[in-house]
Amino acid sequence: MTQVHENIISPQEAGTLDGLFAVRVKRSGERCAYRYYDRQRKQWADYSWQAMGEQVSRWQRALGDERLAAGERVAVQLRNCPEWVMFDQAAMSRDLVTVPLYTDDRPDNIAYILEEAAVRLLLVQDAGRWRRLAPLIPHDGALQRVLLLDDSEAAQALAAEDERIRIVGEWLPAGPAPLQVRKGVDPKSLASIVYTSGTTGRPKGVMLSHHNMLSVAHGGLTLLDCYEEDSFLSFLPLSHTLERTAGYYLCIMTGSCVAYARSVTQLGDDLQTIRPTVLMAVPRIFERVYARVSAQMQKKGRLAQWLFSKTVDVGWKRFLYQQRRGGWSPAFLFWPLLDKAIASKVTGKLGGRMRVAVSGGAALNDEIARVFIGLGLPVIQGYGLTETAPIVSANPLEDNVPASVGLPIRGVQVRIGANDELLVKGPGVMLGYWNNDAATADMIDADGWLHTGDQARLDDTGHIY
Repeated sequence: MTQVHENIISPQEAGTLDGLFAVRVKRSGERCAYRYYDRQRKQWADYSWQAMGEQVSRWQRALGDERLAAGERVAVQLRNCPEWVMFDQAAMSRDLVTVPLYTDDRPDNIAYILEEAAVRLLLVQDAGRWRRLAPLIPHDGALQRVLLLDDSEAAQALAAEDERIRIVGEWLPAGPAPLQVRKGVDPKSLASIVYTSGTTGRPKGVMLSHHNMLSVAHGGLTLLDCYEEDSFLSFLPLSHTLERTAGYYLCIMTGSCVAYARSVTQLGDDLQTIRPTVLMAVPRIFERVYARVSAQMQKKGRLAQWLFSKTVDVGWKRFLYQQRRGGWSPAFLFWPLLDKAIASKVTGKLGGRMRVAVSGGAALNDEIARVFIGLGLPVIQGYGLTETAPIVSANPLEDNVPASVGLPIRGVQVRIGANDELLVKGPGVMLGYWNNDAATADMIDADGWLHTGDQARLDDTGHIY
């Protein structure tokens, strides 16, 4: 098991997710917190922790002026960016409950969530998204304020004709002020309602507490070391709980810098520019890179294809040897040459500094995992659900069984129930579904075991398959 190092902020010290942020601002002031692409200046720019704290204080004051009651819901529909964090942190510190929304979700789905959660305030990326949504939102409903991040002419025109709409740049007060920090808040109070994708019927609102997400982020760090010096590249949507817990709250816990990718299509360039050390992804990202590498190899001669295949083969055997699951081979003596000629050229396309890539959200193809690991990129699989905030298990680097979804993180218990169903108990298990006691009772039994609906088996080392 990994040792948690001293710069990590414990859940006890943080108390709440906004408390976590306040401690980090105080502790790491001038270090880089967030990196983003400034589209107006056409260059990358940074926020230090101190600067982020000053920005969050502006959002805190503006939200205070909206006269929202404690526990009321506020929703965010933005691409990944520092403003997502500013809004979320300010909302939680004001006793409000964040409802994250996908930027590419259908308007009818968004409208349903806004109504179901009785959302009072909505932060939207741009005028176009609000224009598609507006016809579905009653004027006399719960929604009293719409904030547009974009300040285009179209946004200004919408604000002029609807008193609910404000442009963020005009809504925020000028100048920094001290960060407002709450005291004596129950960590098990509701922090966020995260709606499931709704692939089977209407989406359900998963109620997650501060304690749920803090404990899962901290538990994850016992299986995978992360450091203040680490650089994360964030491109999974922050509305996805994996990115939110492991690519946002965990990074505040460790003090790591997070860079926001411009788009999935520009991911290749961003990897080269940011040179991340840690990447959180879903299998389709690895599939895309694998497909590109395979296509390039098809264009090359037989010798190049043989060399590539040999490199992966030797690299995979080295991995098994390092994991104590295979023997030593004289072929390992050729690794420095194979690495220089083949492997490092592929890993260099990912920035050349990546020490771990985490795959979650679905099963990663065995062959794809073998190729990346064989080329020297440690890919680890994990498993979880929105209802478990979300991480249940992950493979540690020193005990990585790629065909499995790893070992349960600290504090999480698992067992196999009827029909080989994986059951989970632990500090990340949700408070329940919003306004849906029947669905909650179906998911969590009287003994507190959450029924995942996934079939699994456990091996004698504790790895979950």
